[in-house]
Amino acid sequence: MFLHSRTPQLPTPEQALRGRPEPTFTVPERHTVLGTPLLGPYPEGLEIADFGLGCFWGAERKFWELPAGVYTTLVGYEGGFTEHPTYEEVCSGLTGHTEAVRVVYDPTKITYERLLQVFWESHNPTQGFRQGNDVGTQYRSAIYTHTPAQAAAAAASREAYQKVLTGSGYGTITTELLPAEGRTFYPAEGYHQQYLDKNPAGYCGIGGTGVSCPIGVAKADG
Repeated sequence: MFLHSRTPQLPTPEQALRGRPEPTFTVPERHTVLGTPLLGPYPEGLEIADFGLGCFWGAERKFWELPAGVYTTLVGYEGGFTEHPTYEEVCSGLTGHTEAVRVVYDPTKITYERLLQVFWESHNPTQGFRQGNDVGTQYRSAIYTHTPAQAAAAAASREAYQKVLTGSGYGTITTELLPAEGRTFYPAEGYHQQYLDKNPAGYCGIGGTGVSCPIGVAKADG
């Protein structure tokens, strides 16, 4: 991970790196822990949730470790402008992307609210363009929703968590909450996928506030 000394700023579309029409690398076929396809096709009935919560190495592990309902996870770049970026380009701050985790899940076995709870409790969503010592726009907190039900649940959970964070002395949540539509998820390089499974002693900058997040604040079906 990279530590920036300057004050991070998101680039405009005009300032962002242009990228390329095709990726420069391939992504492994299967999840090293779950054994499921990373890029699909996924079984019918599964849903997708996208989250940014700092360094995606530790963030991804938080979701694959859930006991039931998560079909597969993969890490990538989302929310920015550069097509098919590389890790180095994202770390430059010139793509607009954040490090993201895609969670493919079975809504009959795990709710979107439960995924939101893991998201909120696994990082500090009040830090802006940073998580702990990791500083940069690529570490910003983000939720990219795929359905109106997800959007409603995410907004309600943000409001509920803000109340308990405020009561515990934390500031305003800076999480970016936007529809995934129109914001392509670009899978990251193969060595980033399930990084902490391949490197159990590897760096993990994920750490929450210690404040529990209320769940069940909105219906997240559909």
